[in-house]
Amino acid sequence: MLIKFHSKTVAEVLMLSPNAAPLLRAAGKSIGDQVPERGVFTVEQLPAAIAGIEAAINAEERGHPSKANDADEDEEKSVPAMAQHVELHQRAYPLVDMMRRSLADGEDVTWEATKGW
Repeated sequence: MLIKFHSKTVAEVLMLSPNAAPLLRAAGKSIGDQVPERGVFTVEQLPAAIAGIEAAINAEERGHPSKANDADEDEEKSVPAMAQHVELHQRAYPLVDMMRRSLADGEDVTWEATKGW
């Protein structure tokens, strides 16, 4: 399922539901196995949502210590970009940026799930 995040401040952010679900949980939205069809982060909820996502990113980074040597980096560079693992902070950046800008402009962030592109 495709999740579309909306704000009057910035362009839409699109994510597949398996990628959006952990971010929504970290942001304080209680969801089950599936992302609800629609939802909202009010302006009042945005600071806590941003803090929750940032805490999840920090927790993941603590669980993955930095690379010990350059050999690992050389191996990673040889892997095609499409096959490389996307870290949580990379996946979360567009949504957190949307949340921060929306908060600054006093706008809510909403989302809706669609079954197709």
